[in-house]
Amino acid sequence: VQLQASGGGSVQAGGSLRLSCTASGRAFSRISMAWFRQAPAKERELVAAISSRGGATNYADSVKGRFTISKDNIRNTMHLQMNSLKPDDTAVYYCAGREVGSTRYDWWGQGTQVTVSS
Repeated sequence: VQLQASGGGSVQAGGSLRLSCTASGRAFSRISMAWFRQAPAKERELVAAISSRGGATNYADSVKGRFTISKDNIRNTMHLQMNSLKPDDTAVYYCAGREVGSTRYDWWGQGTQVTVSS
């Protein structure tokens, strides 16, 4: 599976961004997806995850109520709508995928930078 992330940029605190991840190479409907992020000098963390058919989602406590993950199995895309952005959201964001039943994310996009200024 090849994943291509896009949509990062620079915004002021309180602003919004929408990240996209386009997949190719395997049946997207059989892949669970997630967004991770990694800030400088910090460990990578899971931001949001969505089941293969989009029926189940979960979020890191730090983004609940502000971020929304979605998955379009017809267009082979996943999105992360990020609202009320904070400087602490500044990081490189990665999309990742794993096959249904697997516990490991085997496929990763190249990362897209999100910078939130105060």
